[in-house]
Amino acid sequence: QVQLVESGGGLVQPGGSLRLSCAASGSIFSRNAMAWYRQAPGKQRELVAGITSAGSTNYADSVKGRFTISRDNAKRTVYQQMNSLKRGDTADYSCNLASHPAGWEPLGSWGQGTQVTVSP
Repeated sequence: QVQLVESGGGLVQPGGSLRLSCAASGSIFSRNAMAWYRQAPGKQRELVAGITSAGSTNYADSVKGRFTISRDNAKRTVYQQMNSLKRGDTADYSCNLASHPAGWEPLGSWGQGTQVTVSP
């Protein structure tokens, strides 16, 4: 079973940047699509960005042009660079294995997540 540990969240002003990291255990990491999801208070969890094992990416419309997902298979880590952050990006961010091409649904157990708060 893959274990996931997210980090990099924090408090940032609108327009600022953060870089999230997700470290995964397990040898299957490099063979799996990975994705970042987020959940804001009172809202359902949503897909933010996904990356296939080959490096192809997919983004939610709300973050296109601002967020960049990447992965380092040797380090078993997936990253999310978040620029031009908006208040609407405030949420708890988590990563997971993702089904691909079948809809980028989360497949594994969740880690603890990392909180991103965008506020003046």
